[in-house]
Amino acid sequence: MDPFLSSRGKFLHRFESFQAELDQLEIPCVWLSSRCRLQLDEPRRRADHTEPFIAEDGCGVYLPEDYFHIKPAKTVRLGRFTCIPIAKQQPAAAEALESLAEEAKVPVVPLRSLSSRELAQNVGLPKQEAELARQRDFDEPFFFAGSGNEDIVRFKALAQQKGFSLREQGVFWSMAVGADIRRCIRELGDLYNRSLRSHANRFGIAAPHDSASILSACDRGIRLTSNSKSLSQTSPQHSTRFSEIPVAASDLWDKVVSSLTSFG
Repeated sequence: MDPFLSSRGKFLHRFESFQAELDQLEIPCVWLSSRCRLQLDEPRRRADHTEPFIAEDGCGVYLPEDYFHIKPAKTVRLGRFTCIPIAKQQPAAAEALESLAEEAKVPVVPLRSLSSRELAQNVGLPKQEAELARQRDFDEPFFFAGSGNEDIVRFKALAQQKGFSLREQGVFWSMAVGADIRRCIRELGDLYNRSLRSHANRFGIAAPHDSASILSACDRGIRLTSNSKSLSQTSPQHSTRFSEIPVAASDLWDKVVSSLTSFG
């Protein structure tokens, strides 16, 4: 969802029209975002989105009340949602970030450590909206404090060695313990399969930096590109199953709907 939401949660690239069309076609649209459930509350309300969603970059699958008549084996209650936890819940990520920074000798600043004024200044949002950015269920957003490239490379290598999930999100980063986008998609796909008693086709729409993890767990899909010049005929995703479309293309959603409705 992140390519279709501004920093303040406003829809971009006419996404709300696409969501409305999917609702009319009765095609479930599962949102996947690096944002937390509280940040997604307002956009979901405005789009009347009532399907499951995946938040915090593959940390958990959030299920609206009574969406499925079957229940997953392992769930936790988070707010008004039943959640399938993929990553470890907080404070696991906060503790992992602290220990990793100490071991790597790389100073970091978690967003939760900032005052309300400092948070708003760093995030570039009004205080109330900025406050939502650090109220996380699983991951720990942070930024490096004056670290050089070599320090960051060392930090990333140590995180990978320990099996932590480290994601760059613009000027910020996030740390999670066990996040996995593909597993989120598989877990949710299995619920749809069991509910429908047949295979639920999975169609993914992914930005380039997420395309490998998202599309590898889908039957078909579309990889978004920044512009028409960036289309790659040699891309591993370029096939009859996966195509590429510029995110700003005027006919983006027409092509997506056409692919979806012909997908059987």
